Amino acid sequence: MPVSRLWAVDVYGRVYSLSTAGQQWELCHDTQMEFKRVTAAQQCCWGIACDNKIYLNVHASDLPIRYQEETYENQRWNPVDGFSERLLPSDRWQWSDVTGLQHQPLDSFQLPSSSWEWEGDWYVDENFEGEPTEKAQGWSYAIDFPATYTKDKKWNSCVRRRRWLRYRRYKAMDTWAKIPSQQTSLPDPFSDISCGGWEISEEPRGRLSLWAVSLQGKVWFREGIYHHNPEGSTWEDVPLPGEVVQISCGPGDLIWAVLWEGQFIVREGINRDCPRGTSWAVVDSPSPDVGATHVAVGDNVVWAVTKDNKVWFRRGVNSHNPCGSGWISMVGEMIMVNVGLNDQVWGISSEDRAVYFRQGVTSSELSGKTWKAISVPRDGDRSHSSASTNSLQSAGCYFCGEVRGQSVVSDVESDTEKGSTDEASCLASSAAPESVVDAPTDPSSQPADTPKPRIPKVTSDSFISELVSDREPGKPTRGMGPTSPAVLEEEVISGEVEDKAPCADVVLSPSQSGGPLDPQWSNVDLEEAQNQHAQTAAVLDSTDTCSLSSVATYTLAMEDPYGADEHPLWAWVSGGGCSVDSHSQLNWFNCTMNASMLAQSVQSMSLSVSPAQTAAWRRQIFEQLSERTKREMDNFRHYEQAIEQSVWVKKGTMQWWRDWKPHKWVDVHFALEQFSGPEGNKDGILFIYYNFYEEKKYLHAFINEVTILVPVLNDSKHTFAIYTPERTKQRWPMRLAAPTELEMHDWLALLSVSCCDSRGIQGPPSKQAIWSITCKGDIFVSEPSPNLEAMPYPTPCNQMFWRQVGGHLRSVECNSDGIVWGIGYDHTAWVYTGGYGGGFFQGLASSTDNIYVQTDVKSVYIYENQRWNPVTGYTNRGLPTDRYMWSDASGLHECTKTNTKPPTPQWTWVSEWAADYSVSGGTDREGWQYAADFPASYHGYKTMKDFVRRRRWARKCKLTTTGPWQEIPPIPLSDMTILPSAAQSSVDVVPLWGISNKGDVLCRLGVTALTPAGSSWLHVGTDQPFKSISIGAASQVWAIARDGSAFYRGSVSQQTPAGDCWYHIPSPTKQKLKQVSVGRTSVYTVDENGNLWYRQGLTPSYPQGSSWEHISNNVRKVSVGPLDQVWIIADKVQGSHSLSCGTVCHRLGVQPMEPKGQSWDYGIGGGWDHVTVRGNSMEPPRVCLPSLTNPSALAPRSPLPARNTEVNGNAVGC
Repeated sequence: MPVSRLWAVDVYGRVYSLSTAGQQWELCHDTQMEFKRVTAAQQCCWGIACDNKIYLNVHASDLPIRYQEETYENQRWNPVDGFSERLLPSDRWQWSDVTGLQHQPLDSFQLPSSSWEWEGDWYVDENFEGEPTEKAQGWSYAIDFPATYTKDKKWNSCVRRRRWLRYRRYKAMDTWAKIPSQQTSLPDPFSDISCGGWEISEEPRGRLSLWAVSLQGKVWFREGIYHHNPEGSTWEDVPLPGEVVQISCGPGDLIWAVLWEGQFIVREGINRDCPRGTSWAVVDSPSPDVGATHVAVGDNVVWAVTKDNKVWFRRGVNSHNPCGSGWISMVGEMIMVNVGLNDQVWGISSEDRAVYFRQGVTSSELSGKTWKAISVPRDGDRSHSSASTNSLQSAGCYFCGEVRGQSVVSDVESDTEKGSTDEASCLASSAAPESVVDAPTDPSSQPADTPKPRIPKVTSDSFISELVSDREPGKPTRGMGPTSPAVLEEEVISGEVEDKAPCADVVLSPSQSGGPLDPQWSNVDLEEAQNQHAQTAAVLDSTDTCSLSSVATYTLAMEDPYGADEHPLWAWVSGGGCSVDSHSQLNWFNCTMNASMLAQSVQSMSLSVSPAQTAAWRRQIFEQLSERTKREMDNFRHYEQAIEQSVWVKKGTMQWWRDWKPHKWVDVHFALEQFSGPEGNKDGILFIYYNFYEEKKYLHAFINEVTILVPVLNDSKHTFAIYTPERTKQRWPMRLAAPTELEMHDWLALLSVSCCDSRGIQGPPSKQAIWSITCKGDIFVSEPSPNLEAMPYPTPCNQMFWRQVGGHLRSVECNSDGIVWGIGYDHTAWVYTGGYGGGFFQGLASSTDNIYVQTDVKSVYIYENQRWNPVTGYTNRGLPTDRYMWSDASGLHECTKTNTKPPTPQWTWVSEWAADYSVSGGTDREGWQYAADFPASYHGYKTMKDFVRRRRWARKCKLTTTGPWQEIPPIPLSDMTILPSAAQSSVDVVPLWGISNKGDVLCRLGVTALTPAGSSWLHVGTDQPFKSISIGAASQVWAIARDGSAFYRGSVSQQTPAGDCWYHIPSPTKQKLKQVSVGRTSVYTVDENGNLWYRQGLTPSYPQGSSWEHISNNVRKVSVGPLDQVWIIADKVQGSHSLSCGTVCHRLGVQPMEPKGQSWDYGIGGGWDHVTVRGNSMEPPRVCLPSLTNPSALAPRSPLPARNTEVNGNAVGC
């Protein structure tokens, strides 16, 4: 889980944040004023300062916030001037938007606020729909405005236009930036704020809903907040049934508010097209006599606090019933609560003003189990807890007291009981084990009646004045005299002899040098700060410190309003950007070590045994063990070894998918017989016993012939497949189904270990390994042999052995330096840690370290289909020949909301079904796509010829597993690439490029063999979103844009890792590219129609190449290795038994003089989705062929079996 932050504000208006991976509140040092409250999202934090203005803090990211401004220059042709700026009166503006309706000259564009800056000047977009325009001037031509534009000028082209671009960048990152005021009517000063709504719609990217409450009880909604415009645009007034005091907005469509009368109002009608909602519904307070003061909402929960500080939980809340059904009283008294991500809850106790976390909140138990205080130090508390090892005199403190019997150090009591000030207190303990210190304060310095601090309740903007008013003018501050300095008296305790020394007051000077020190003034604690500043330093006589050799002293922070032993007093907390769930390991609940714990640890050290005692203890243990061995073993040494060669058999009952027709599942007995020889070599045989017409028969396979064990995607059975070289050729593995998921995992782990033992493979994959991923997300790795690329007799790839690695990914990339990265289905980036195993591999099959929890989220899609008829319009009544009204994408299988299950039992639903608006081709406002018939080309608008329509529904599911992978937050990726050539040393930086899930190109800095995760991302500017990228030898970077065009990045080197500019590469004729892979001297691409293309004419002086050459079709993915090896994932591979899609294929005959190769060799498949050979840099052995003129020198006939290979053209023989 990525690192996120919990935000909080203390009663002095200072903003702190606490990381989910940290153990300390970090002060937001950028704040120039006090804040009243904050509300957080994952990408930013909003706050209300004491000036009642709203401020925004956008979290810094390696991916900058860039907004593209665009305007169009329009021209018309006339016979005299040709194309000119002279337009007809009925034409659009000379400078306009894309529609031509809005006038947009270049000088009309202004920066929205001071938080933005221009990246450069205006420039012309030289491309049109992925193709370069004529003379790179950017013009596109048409018959008239508006019409269909083309990049080619025709005889009837009477108008033309071109696009001008300019980028602006948001620069106020990790700092509080004031939201600019509206030019029109300004809203009232704000008193409360809440953000959420990011789950309502994924488009536009980073969309947020921001709700605010003014001091007059009005509610305002901030329009236009999304990733490229984090500040939003305008405030909109929302009509209310009454005056509101507080509001809360959840991640989805839940919005609750509290009225002055203590009732609640709930916003209804919130959806993707109307994030503001339409109306309010009133909900009564939990207690009729006590009104509510606070409310907090999440995805499906509502928590409330009443005026008596009681906490309440609302049951039955969801998107369909936002008002819920009833209240449940919860344990604890809070002044406020806040609900964050995953419906986790935080609160501030009314008793001690500490932040509490609600433990045990899960999707099945939304109310949680118990409150637990977050007890971590603040950023400024380290000075109080770090002990000094200097001597007593150098510490600047003097002690007096009497010598007494040995005791234990007690905690320094609170200043309300001992009289220490808010600003300073001193804690001391002895460094010697025999000496301990007790620290009572002189009772004479205490007033008779010590007032307790009054903690104001922060519900308005006057909380600062309430804090200051807590100290009356002229009154001593908590045990201090009006003019006396801060005094701390210590009793030194050591030995049993009493020896009283004269006591002296200790003056704590503002600085150790005795000079005055100007404190950091603020509008808080002015009286106490002035009181301290008025005190003068005094020089005291040294007193007898008895046997104390050193004293732990603690420095004093004058600007710190808390004492050393006081916990912070919190006023507000926000967990909207804090990602915590039931699996999170938090370090927030470790109490800081106080004086008594320190003393106890010192005493425990004095009780440790001496080295001599340790040696005697070890010798005694060894003697006892030797005596036991002699007693139990000597009497049996004359016996012979019972077994020299071990044989063991594991049996079980399974179901087997019969090889012959009619194919069906039959009950069989499955057995693994494993044996080891006298030399320790292991092997085994698999047996499948079945009945054929009441005759018992069996199938068998040697363990050393098994090439892969694959879990198979099946809704109803726990299935796995066993491949051998022969069955790989047939495309017909042995399919077995275990009774339970646990038994399937046990068998897979056992068989995998047996296969590895028989081949002598142990430990993690090598740096040269070939990685692949199935369509199910399982990760497999194969150790290549040196003969894999040998000519003329390479090792057949159907004989390669693949073993599974724990984890779940969608794609993986590696290089020959051992750096391996992967991307999950949820676009999360992962880096390989060097371990092996994980998942269902346990014991010896998995490494004990470098195994981490890995999660992945994917969406399951189903389609709602409807047909139009003249009477009722669009209904779910189709023709008899139509597809199912609820189906998959193909329409061949019925898939309803109720019967659709997650992909496998390991996946669990994490959301409800929702209409998907991000479908290719676009949708209307309700998510429908229209077409003339099933199946056809769908579009997002209705025409007169559209008789059918469909709507895609999506539901997210989550998988939690383990594997040797660590997450690389925070930017989600859609593709990445690593330089395939080996680095010179483990400290050399390896180029790594990536593409974010939104199409931004990134370059990873600091990637080495020792630090494969790297350090940070460097953004590489582009004019359009990208979808594929690859880097080859000599830092050749090629990329594919989302419109299918290819680009080459120029001047990439170690000195300039991001290069300088993009060069457009024309795509193959009438083809849109989707993936690219670059090797040592070769560049291969795959288009959207499954064609594989090779780039000709690449030279060091002209790295862009000259033209594309078609190599094959039916190709899904391509991977080019550091030696220009070519491997693909092919579709429709014909075997002797069946046709398979998703097959790993190897290009044969690739040589420096023939880089395109000759034919294909078919490997494991189908069901594979990704393969990478970019780590295999092993040079093949050189084979000297005998002369054909000398028959006696002919080489012996190759023992390798014949393979189905095929010369250029179709990669799959169909």
